[in-house]
Amino acid sequence: MYLNNNIKHSVVRWPYGRMSMEDFLKSLNEIGVSAIELVDPEDYPLLKKYNIHCSMCHGAEISFSEGWNNPKYHDELIKNYSEMIPLIADAGYTNLICFSGSRNQMSDEEGLRNCIKGLNKILPVAKEHGVVLHMELLNSKTAPHEDYMCDNTEFGVELCKQLDSDNFKLLYDIYHMQVMEGDIIKTIRVNHEYFGHYHTAGNPGRGQLDDTQELNYPAIMKAIVKTGFKGYVGQEFMPKGKNKIEALKTGIKICDV
Repeated sequence: MYLNNNIKHSVVRWPYGRMSMEDFLKSLNEIGVSAIELVDPEDYPLLKKYNIHCSMCHGAEISFSEGWNNPKYHDELIKNYSEMIPLIADAGYTNLICFSGSRNQMSDEEGLRNCIKGLNKILPVAKEHGVVLHMELLNSKTAPHEDYMCDNTEFGVELCKQLDSDNFKLLYDIYHMQVMEGDIIKTIRVNHEYFGHYHTAGNPGRGQLDDTQELNYPAIMKAIVKTGFKGYVGQEFMPKGKNKIEALKTGIKICDV
């Protein structure tokens, strides 16, 4: 499949979980997608076999609800991230996901302070190993992340500003932020320096990128390219039909501006 290479494409693993990892990686080679996301470390050797990069790693987080905004999870999170950061660096990867946790009636101000306190303890380890932590912006309306705290760009950007570290960015999930606040292109133009990674999906319903959903992905991708972004854009939609790889190819083509 011909690609313009203005966008570095990747794909999140979980929507294709019924395919074996090896078959999925073979399919990515065939369509020219060079990166995958959110795979377990035991799969890293298979990624190397097929020359597929892991553009967003996971495995250190506890859950969407148990995150950096609650000090009672800090010890466990610091241990997890202290172990995972060197592991992914040794594998040649640089991006690692993290989550704010749920509000549970906590104010955003308190949650922000708690995130800063906890993350400041692990960011020196990230810097030492050349790893960037990415807190994902998620909607707080739907399962499995109802009540999620980092559910808006303002909260995430303020966290980035106060941490003031090249080793901390936001994972700007376009679908989730369409659910919460809309105004996607303007938000990208104004705040792109804080966005280290992007995820896609159609809205409503995290559907595939087609004419049944409301987001104009070619325009969004052009706005991202215009910012000078050099990272990855990960497809994270739910593919319809039996041929999920064809749905993925269509999504890639739509975003390949």
